[in-house]
Amino acid sequence: MRTAPPLQIGPLDPTAQETVRRLAEAAAAHDGVAPLSEQPLLRLATDAEWLTHVVAHDKHGAVVGYLQVDRGGDDASAELVVHPEHRRRHTGSMLLRTAERDARLPMVSGAPGQRGKGLRVWAHGDLPEARAFAADRGYAVVRELLLLARPLSGPTAATQVDGFRVRTFRPDADDEAWVRLNARAFADHPEQGRLTTDDLRDRRGEPWFDPEGLFLVEPTAPAGPADGPGAPDDPTVAPVAYLWTKVEPGQPDGARDGEIYAVGVDPSAQGRGLGRMLTSVALEHLARAGCDRAVLYVDGDNAAARATYAGAGFEPAAVDVQYAPAASATAS
Repeated sequence: MRTAPPLQIGPLDPTAQETVRRLAEAAAAHDGVAPLSEQPLLRLATDAEWLTHVVAHDKHGAVVGYLQVDRGGDDASAELVVHPEHRRRHTGSMLLRTAERDARLPMVSGAPGQRGKGLRVWAHGDLPEARAFAADRGYAVVRELLLLARPLSGPTAATQVDGFRVRTFRPDADDEAWVRLNARAFADHPEQGRLTTDDLRDRRGEPWFDPEGLFLVEPTAPAGPADGPGAPDDPTVAPVAYLWTKVEPGQPDGARDGEIYAVGVDPSAQGRGLGRMLTSVALEHLARAGCDRAVLYVDGDNAAARATYAGAGFEPAAVDVQYAPAASATAS
């Protein structure tokens, strides 16, 4: 009888994808935090030269670990999970060593002058076990992603900014405009700024997606004809900001979280108060949707965004961290 190899590297068929999801669910139930973020889960079916899937098996062929390495950014980014019943058996170390080797691969096989990339590894929830694992292997924190939260006690009045209007997203019709806006708003962000129309449509296929919870901000023209430039249906007006909210289905009554999934403002429109306006729009929308708490993620070093959200009543609730080899972390 043939058994699976200790490490299986390559695309995942639908059965393997479902097995990885069940593995992640088992780890989340044990640790109290999801081990894989949304993007790796959405990419389980992706087969690309810049993306590596690694499945670890025990001696009986059961799946006990999973690693995904994304080499599409300036640094290679990895996320990994080991089944709670199979930890402290060197599976995590084996997956990490594989990620380190994979990060050094050129983007195109045999391409001259390519030396690979630095490696960054996410640890969700900043759990003590993950900190110890990283420290033992010479890794240090290089980035923090904070989860902020605030209660929603009822509807709130959304603020307005003169010269701008807010409307809901139109699937298909607004896809390209949203991708262009998102790329400008997050030009320096290692993950968000890389989203494509395919990434957008993947999210539109998720059970939580609601076009009524995705808002675009457009400039309004000076008073003029109702059907002229800047009118509500003028297709030439490009959005300058957006707000995306997310409410996962199936949450229990009295404990429903609504997420401010993303807020993006074009650099040309920054400093106009649009971030504060969209935060209030989000709170009003999530309260109407019956949520009990608003949550969001923000980079720990984004002082401006943190100040905006602190002013809206958000407080730290949890943290995800990204590790890198200590030598490269010090150099950066």
